[in-house]
Amino acid sequence: MSTTASHRPERSSWGRRAVRVLLAVLVVLTLVVVGFLVWAKTVMQGERPASLEAWTDERVSIESFDDSIVMTPVDDASDRGLVFIPGAKVDPYAYMAKLVDAVAETGTTVVITKPILNLAFFDQRPLETFIRHAPEVSEWYVGGHSLGGVRACMMAADEEVAGVVFFGSYCANDLSGSGLAVLSISGSDDGLSTPDKIEGAAHLLPADATFVEIAGANHGSFGDYGVQPGDGVATASDREVRDEITRALAEFWGE
Repeated sequence: MSTTASHRPERSSWGRRAVRVLLAVLVVLTLVVVGFLVWAKTVMQGERPASLEAWTDERVSIESFDDSIVMTPVDDASDRGLVFIPGAKVDPYAYMAKLVDAVAETGTTVVITKPILNLAFFDQRPLETFIRHAPEVSEWYVGGHSLGGVRACMMAADEEVAGVVFFGSYCANDLSGSGLAVLSISGSDDGLSTPDKIEGAAHLLPADATFVEIAGANHGSFGDYGVQPGDGVATASDREVRDEITRALAEFWGE
């Protein structure tokens, strides 16, 4: 009896240690999750003057929904649409000014997604989530900036689309045999999706893919959200980049 009793404090002590370890693990996991959520929710904000310029452009109608921003041409709308996915942790509104001329001049409806946790890779919602806001469009393209373009490439492999448009981005999966129309717009001074990276991933695209490099543009030039860590220095103005994007899209779509 005394022998058995002498082991009870040891077992009790081991149980208390196990509880303390478990609580410590739970605290660490909670801090990691909270830290990640705070990090994900901290986006590179769109610049207000650029956004206001797009909002007040009388050639384009803009509506904001929980999952996306829809930019529709007021006159001469075509049956073509583009679902555009923002770069990681970039404010979706930061892309409106760069796309507003393309909407107005090519008649293309643009739907800018609002990715879950501001990260395209976490957003596995189907294309229908976004195109339902523009039921009059019958031909859809997908595209995106940076990691948004990588996600768009993955979506193009699973969804029925006419083509893919990249802004400072490239594919991570193989679309070379897809027959899709592809436009890659990049910047000569992009410090993240560098010209070498764009060229290195070109074999994953169809042989007739169109490549346009904007002289003096960096990674952040494809939106209006300020300086991005690790990026090169842009020498092209926002207006120049916007004009080049519009021209490239118009030529790509034959407008």
